[in-house]
Amino acid sequence: MAEFVWEARGRMGETRKGTMEAENEAAVFARLRAQQLSPTKVSKKFSISFKLGTGVSAIDLVKFIRQFATMIDAGLPLVQCLDILGSQEPNKSFQIILKDIKSTVEQGATFSDALRRHPKVFNELFTNLVHAGELGGILDTILNRLAVYIEKNVKLGRQVRGALAYPTAVMLIMCVVVTVLLTWVIPAFEAMFAEFGAKDGLPWLTKTVIAVSRGFVGALPLIIAVLIALSVAIYSFLRTRQGKRVFHRMLLWLPIIGGVLKKIAVARFSRTLGTLLSSGVPILDALEIVAKTAGNIVIEEGLIYTRSRVSEGKNMAEPLREANVFPGLVVQMVAVGEQTGALDTMLNKIADFYEDEVDVAVAALTSLLEPILMVIIGSVVGVVLISMYLPIFDLAGKIKSE
Repeated sequence: MAEFVWEARGRMGETRKGTMEAENEAAVFARLRAQQLSPTKVSKKFSISFKLGTGVSAIDLVKFIRQFATMIDAGLPLVQCLDILGSQEPNKSFQIILKDIKSTVEQGATFSDALRRHPKVFNELFTNLVHAGELGGILDTILNRLAVYIEKNVKLGRQVRGALAYPTAVMLIMCVVVTVLLTWVIPAFEAMFAEFGAKDGLPWLTKTVIAVSRGFVGALPLIIAVLIALSVAIYSFLRTRQGKRVFHRMLLWLPIIGGVLKKIAVARFSRTLGTLLSSGVPILDALEIVAKTAGNIVIEEGLIYTRSRVSEGKNMAEPLREANVFPGLVVQMVAVGEQTGALDTMLNKIADFYEDEVDVAVAALTSLLEPILMVIIGSVVGVVLISMYLPIFDLAGKIKSE
């Protein structure tokens, strides 16, 4: 979405100005007319920004939701709540967004429509839940559910990073260490052996390591060029839907790590769908939102298939089983939830169970990968050191014998 600057005349002829995020100018005109304003000028806002992301963290969002829900529950008017929170918000980026939401609500828009103007901060799940809360008159309850959902989702995100960050960091360190050994350390030892006249009588292990070092140093420009080209090719491939599908499927089927990622996916799906259904969002809309926020194309396509079958009158459990995305236990519990009429409660129980499973799995993964990676690094470094010190031991033996 782009940001547009607009000018319009109100019902009393007064001039109003503001900014709005929309797909195009036509969408801006339509929104302004819906607010009973007569647009006179709409132009795309030009700005140069070096800020990454939205500038609004999950912590900022949770704090806002909690405070906003408390104020709504206390009976304060919506605009007054937004005015208080906007004026007290320390995050300047979020403060600007809250003031814009307040201004939009004052002009006659609903709270959910005002939130939709900022899709990078308030995603489709957020705005749909708020819309359901407005219709049902339970906005404070919905906001508290949202806060819980975001907190748990942030925790899952940290666990994903924890599962992937450690092995990635260790492998990068190993690559750096091996590169330093092959590029500088081994050639220094080779020069020293040549000075001592022991170059021809080196052990086979030492000769092999030196040959590898020579080949690596000689082919280093080519290796760098190939790595850059390969990185660009992989990046370009992963930007396509087919590339994302292959990558996401590979992630789910990776040994050790794949199991953890599957449990995280199940927990996120169950928590999101359970939160939506318990808030009164229709199941078809809920499945569409869950698919968009799945974060994995394989799971997204499975949920889209499930939604299409549910729209035909099928129960959710049957197409979930056919999609072969989630474990059989999840499918069976969903079936029980549908039969008992307590699907939202069952989904939240599934989420609680798998979130606990993720805690255990991440801890086990770390404890398992640590010794394996240490053995690999130790073996590589050990072979290099032994190969370099074998000739030194031989030379020391010859000196003693003389």
